[in-house]
Amino acid sequence: MVSSKSNDYFLIAEAHAKINLHLEVLGIRTDGFHELAMVMQSINLSDRLKMINSADPHITLKSNNNEISNGENNLIIKAANLLKNQVGNTQLGVDIELEKNIPIGAGLAGGSTDAAATLVGLNKLWKLNLKPEELEDLSKEIGSDIPFCISGGRQICFGRGEILEKLKFEHFQLGLVLVKDPSIQVSTPVAYKSYKQKYGDSYLENDRDFEIKRNMIRSNDWSDRSLFDKRKEIQNDLQKIVRPMTPEVEKSLNILSRLPGSRLVSMSGSGPSCFALFENYNQANKVLKEHFNEFERAGLSAWACSMKSNGVQLRNEFTS
Repeated sequence: MVSSKSNDYFLIAEAHAKINLHLEVLGIRTDGFHELAMVMQSINLSDRLKMINSADPHITLKSNNNEISNGENNLIIKAANLLKNQVGNTQLGVDIELEKNIPIGAGLAGGSTDAAATLVGLNKLWKLNLKPEELEDLSKEIGSDIPFCISGGRQICFGRGEILEKLKFEHFQLGLVLVKDPSIQVSTPVAYKSYKQKYGDSYLENDRDFEIKRNMIRSNDWSDRSLFDKRKEIQNDLQKIVRPMTPEVEKSLNILSRLPGSRLVSMSGSGPSCFALFENYNQANKVLKEHFNEFERAGLSAWACSMKSNGVQLRNEFTS
């Protein structure tokens, strides 16, 4: 890891994962991307980025996970370069240390939330004074989930996921047990391509129809209690495709549905992570501990998580 030198200035950014409380594939946009209608929720499973100000105008990345590239294709590097180019200052530099806790390729926006944390953190570290809305707008250039990850909480997301509508409520009491088989990843492009092949004939075809569907989403009560009282299941269109072709997802959903107190069970995003909702974090954590051996025997990594009302958090700043 990079070690800080005398008079170095650095800060810590926490990057929260997300789950999908709703995911509908509506059709194809004029730009060729899928038009989506989603509700996304931040959770407290988080990566941690330490950003050390550097007099050297280079951007470097080190991580505790050897599977992660530290090159130009990494979203952290892309986000840092994007911000540097946006302000037109070629002399800006930073050394970034990534503590990776969110599993890779899991449908939890792990890469996107790291990019979001990079933008928020460097905006402060480099004293750029860009507004959160400016960062969100800029971030669309490199990833559709990044705007949500910047502000987080629980939001309705349209377009490719970058058009955000904050939900007005203050209750984040629900807990969840989250599981993933560490041996597999699901390709998001493959999931969407397979969905289109099977369900493309039923796609909506114009913005008027898209807006009718958006208004149906807006009219729902997305408060904590309504998720239990008014729904029999969480809708995730991609689950209809991924579940039959991914035995690990089928196994995960079956185990979660049998947990005592488990209410709604779903895959997140394009998978393969799956979760079960509980009335609060303490209940979810208790169930996790009681069934930890069952998850282990099934080859599943498991976490008890709470829901967050915010996105990226800047924890500490130091001068050494």
